Amino acid sequence: MYNFHSLHIDVHGRTSGRIKTFCPKCHEQRHDKRDKSLSVNLDTGQYKCHYCDFKGYAGTPAGKLGSAASAPGTGTLPDASLPAWKPGCSTLLPEGLVRWLTEVRHISLKAAERLGIGFATEYMPQTQKKEESLCFHYYEDGERVNTKFRDLQKNFKFISGAELIPYNIDGVKNTPEVIITEGELDAASFVTAGRTDVVSVPGGANRNLTWMDRFVESHFDDKRVIYIAVDTDPKGEILKQELLRRLGHERCRVVTYGEGCKDANELLVKSGKDALLQALADAPEQPLEGVFTAADVRDDLRALFENGLNRGADIGLENFDALCTFELGRLCVVTGHPGDGKSEFVDELVLRLCLRHEWRIAYFSPENLPLSYHLSKLFEKLTGNHFKQGYMSELRYEAAERFLADNVSSLLPKEDFCVESILSRARELVSRRGIRILVIDPFNRLEHRIPAGQTETQYISAFLDQLSGFAVRNRCLVILVAHPRKMQRDPATGQLPVPTLQDINGSAAFVNKCDFGLVVERDRAAGVTRIHVKKVKFRHLGNLGDCTFVYNLANGRYSPCTGEGNGVEFKIIKTDFDSLPWIGQEEVKQREMF
Repeated sequence: MYNFHSLHIDVHGRTSGRIKTFCPKCHEQRHDKRDKSLSVNLDTGQYKCHYCDFKGYAGTPAGKLGSAASAPGTGTLPDASLPAWKPGCSTLLPEGLVRWLTEVRHISLKAAERLGIGFATEYMPQTQKKEESLCFHYYEDGERVNTKFRDLQKNFKFISGAELIPYNIDGVKNTPEVIITEGELDAASFVTAGRTDVVSVPGGANRNLTWMDRFVESHFDDKRVIYIAVDTDPKGEILKQELLRRLGHERCRVVTYGEGCKDANELLVKSGKDALLQALADAPEQPLEGVFTAADVRDDLRALFENGLNRGADIGLENFDALCTFELGRLCVVTGHPGDGKSEFVDELVLRLCLRHEWRIAYFSPENLPLSYHLSKLFEKLTGNHFKQGYMSELRYEAAERFLADNVSSLLPKEDFCVESILSRARELVSRRGIRILVIDPFNRLEHRIPAGQTETQYISAFLDQLSGFAVRNRCLVILVAHPRKMQRDPATGQLPVPTLQDINGSAAFVNKCDFGLVVERDRAAGVTRIHVKKVKFRHLGNLGDCTFVYNLANGRYSPCTGEGNGVEFKIIKTDFDSLPWIGQEEVKQREMF
């Protein structure tokens, strides 16, 4: 094993893969104590802090002397294990690959040299044999982080366990513009045409842009113009929309390639460098915000015409999914009496949406402080175990910690807790972390500044408009938890009536302006929790009704149940308890074998 301990680097007992951890050099001086700024490659011994630039190599592991020794006097791992293109050495590529690159793909040797394209004979899992492959090296600050091997049949693979970063990220640091493509050869096409300020997404087109998170502030925030030059197929459309959402429509231009061409390389091959540069120059600004025509929604309109309306995002609880599914760009209001489990159910709802649909979460939840208390409840839901040593294994703890670090953020603005500050921070998280869910829990913990001359009802209506507007503009699901007014118990039964959305304290606008309305009822006599779906604005997303659950005290999960009878006569017949981990099952199984 590498000697990370001597460098005071905590690897949390891990022995392989890549991890993020606290930097021993700058962590104590950082304002953000939660930021794990140190990237560590446990397989190669390399480490690098993305805040203070503390980096190096942790020494040669036992049993590997001579195979990964550090370069003399550098403290960094040498790059001799993989072939690298050196300037002026085009002969490193076999003649057949040189012809394919230059004559078939029209990539210049100068561009290939600048990008460091190399060659290797590499085993490809898709063909189950070794193939002559191009090597696209991924560098950051001049150091190789990863390599993509690609054969001429488009089979490819990355180095196992290496971090995914944008291709040619060094080429866009401190540039006024950036071009974002969907593949390394498309990036090389723009370099061939003379534009070196280009990057490629690392893993093809999809809406999961976690590879971008730590580069937004350092490499994208300063850009005056961002050209989105992805493929014009359906997958490219998904990628384009997510890039626009995260980077902002106001500075993005979308590149198209004309009839018969779906990407930059096809246009380069068909029409040459000048045509590619002209496509860049012709890329239009995005439509004015808030102004739309049928042309702006042409693809959505066609899909709706051909396929009809589809159900929304489910959460994996069949009794709830039968009543309600979710869409982005919507506002959901949740209410219920204090102590009935509103926050607990919202936690389960958003974790399930994140796990099933990769919707990252941001919380403003001052009632759930300190943060470690709230996270411990999320740990229990994710692992299925009680949050205590001896009940939850170290491997499951680590898997849950990594998942929460990657997918959940908490908002606590220093200046104030007014809605403008919350939404401002949330917008930054849309850009930097790609959040898709914003939870505000509860409404009464915000700082409400009602303008002079405005009634409380008018203020709440305007407040809800702000939340709905944020949801629409940023393609997020906003969930607002709000308490009902104080209600009187039934003299005969001593029970509180089940609140409705109209009972939320302050204004009827809570029911009028939300897209989804849920009421959480805890029936203590029957030992169950009922979720009442009181509003689903669009019928293709669900309908009104209620579903029944048993709350599992051991792990904080809601388990569907069936029963008979009503009210105090209700008796549980069957409950399907779930204690299996929701994350890291395969990883935990593999690591427990060793």
